[in-house]
Amino acid sequence: MNEKPDFSKNANRASTAPAFLSVWDMHSYYGESYIVQGVSFNVHEGEILALLGRNGAGKTSTLRSIARVGDPEVRHGEIWLDHQPLHNMTSYEAASVGLGLVPEDRRIIPGLTVEENLQLAQIAPPVGWSLERLYELFPRLGERRKQEGITLSGGEQQMLSIARALARDIKVLLLDEPYEGLAPVIVDEIEKTLAHVKQQGMTTIIVEQNAVRALELADRAIILDTGTIVFDGTANEVLQDTGLREEYLAI
Repeated sequence: MNEKPDFSKNANRASTAPAFLSVWDMHSYYGESYIVQGVSFNVHEGEILALLGRNGAGKTSTLRSIARVGDPEVRHGEIWLDHQPLHNMTSYEAASVGLGLVPEDRRIIPGLTVEENLQLAQIAPPVGWSLERLYELFPRLGERRKQEGITLSGGEQQMLSIARALARDIKVLLLDEPYEGLAPVIVDEIEKTLAHVKQQGMTTIIVEQNAVRALELADRAIILDTGTIVFDGTANEVLQDTGLREEYLAI
């Protein structure tokens, strides 16, 4: 078993800020397949963490385990958000206390306009992210607010999916492959938006196969290999370490 991290401080040697999200000795399974094997880490408030690794390393499984979606099944470990225990919560309960998962498939609701997708997610009354503020962040969505969400381009659907998560006034944004299938110019736009959201104090975990783009955005990086953490440090350390990138990221 891994040593339980001190919840008051992040395990990262360069930091003394209080931990905001804490994962301790998390073990997750798909049936009898052992996927996440004792993962432990902390995330600071307002930090962007890149969760990286080759295909099958356990990145998405770790993200989904934190979000309490039920698949994979977490059979051991603890998850804390802002001093609240999430490990015994359902996905709905975890979402209600501040986790916002943006899945790879985006899950835009058919038959609803852009605005209706946002209104359905929004708490009433909105505390931080009003429709007007979301449209300022995503001008394209404002222009297309009356258009059916599933008719948007792939990049616009990704923007809508992120905006829909923010509409719930979340504390942590969990992004699963947000750049998948998008043109570089759209990735640039989404990166600028995520950087702006960070400036507003949002804590973010990003799982992304395009490791370099994720590292350029992130403060810290965790690299997974076969369900275990093999690196936890700054994003810049990974960018500067050719051997580490070649061995675990194939870049």
